[in-house]
Amino acid sequence: MKKLILILSLLASYSTTAEEGNIEAGKLKAATCAACHGKDGNAALMQQYPKLAGQHPKYLEKQLKEYKQAMATGGKQGRNNPVMGGMAMALSDQDIADIAVYYASLPISDNTSPKESVEVAQQLYRFGDTERGIAACIACHGPRGNGMSLSGFPKISGQNAEYVKLQLEEFRSSARANDMNAMMRSVAAKLSDDEINALSQYVGGLH
Repeated sequence: MKKLILILSLLASYSTTAEEGNIEAGKLKAATCAACHGKDGNAALMQQYPKLAGQHPKYLEKQLKEYKQAMATGGKQGRNNPVMGGMAMALSDQDIADIAVYYASLPISDNTSPKESVEVAQQLYRFGDTERGIAACIACHGPRGNGMSLSGFPKISGQNAEYVKLQLEEFRSSARANDMNAMMRSVAAKLSDDEINALSQYVGGLH
């Protein structure tokens, strides 16, 4: 009986603290985000920034919270980015949940894989490189690049190539270090510049 009471109390505590996002509220709160990420979340004019449209909400929540964490810890934890850190610091958990579900509700714009990227990138994406200890991208991001929401792996299909390239370079140098179990850093550390260029262009057309 005591165990049942404890479980019920924990569930009650979770239900009162967990934030559920509201799309309409998120639309209003995301107004300032449009300057970089576009009015529809597709960052068409500034492709060094990510498309947020169609991304898994829990992944967006994680990133925003880790931008805040980096600011709060002087960069020792979380995800370092002075601009995003400053933006995220003003957001409450409810704000973050609202913005995340709003962007997740939007359709991501189409993208393509340039033919010149396919030969190099397709092999790495589908099979990796066992000799160099490079895991296949498909294992986490899926055959169509849709990621896995429950596992925390983001959707990369349709993403801006310039943004993907910057992130792979940051993982390679460990400038970005908020990946689960350092998985992205482990892969990116073994990629050449040409491979990063090819992969960043290739994943845009996965669908």
